[in-house]
Amino acid sequence: MEQVLPFYVVCDESYSMENDIDALNDGLRELHAAVGSDPVVADKTRFCVIGFSDDAEVLLELSDLSEVTQMQGLAVKGGTNYGAAFKLLRDTIDTDVAQLKSDGCRVYRPAAFFLSDGQPNYDWKDDYDRLVDPAWKPRPNIVAFGFGSVDEATIAAIGTFKSFVANGTLNPGDALHEFASALTKSIVQSGTNMTDEGRVDLQVPNEVPGFTTLPADEL
Repeated sequence: MEQVLPFYVVCDESYSMENDIDALNDGLRELHAAVGSDPVVADKTRFCVIGFSDDAEVLLELSDLSEVTQMQGLAVKGGTNYGAAFKLLRDTIDTDVAQLKSDGCRVYRPAAFFLSDGQPNYDWKDDYDRLVDPAWKPRPNIVAFGFGSVDEATIAAIGTFKSFVANGTLNPGDALHEFASALTKSIVQSGTNMTDEGRVDLQVPNEVPGFTTLPADEL
């Protein structure tokens, strides 16, 4: 049975990203080249890109990156609607997991990398709660990255696996390259470490240059 670990990257396309969107697109193209050229990793992982501003859109459907010839770039748009992003992410995961299972795949818990540079200007808590609802079996492990004017507490609350916030030691463009590099490493290491016994552990770097790792919420 084919093993598949789905990765979703959910990226802010709001107007405040205007000066940084090119660096982010460059990083995603490098990710595509690295993962798509590794037959072992590409075979065991799938990758999806969702962009959000006032609304959210799937820019790359869940794909084997070795079969993708060109990735549609992110583009600067309007506001910052976290709720739309979380709603679309949940609906997309639901559809994708059902399709993968119908294709006979063994599907592991998805990983979602969320990136934003600003404060949300729409309500988002209800959509987020549905995304992380323990009763929903495909709920993803969320790795949250924040930079720019983002609120540190908000990013810490969104990440269920790990959270990072830019610390100003790198300019935003370089920090976004490090975000894409961390995502690439996560896909490669997670895909490489999948075992025939059906065990998979999401691999995410403990430290990312230009970012501070935020402490996890504790009860």
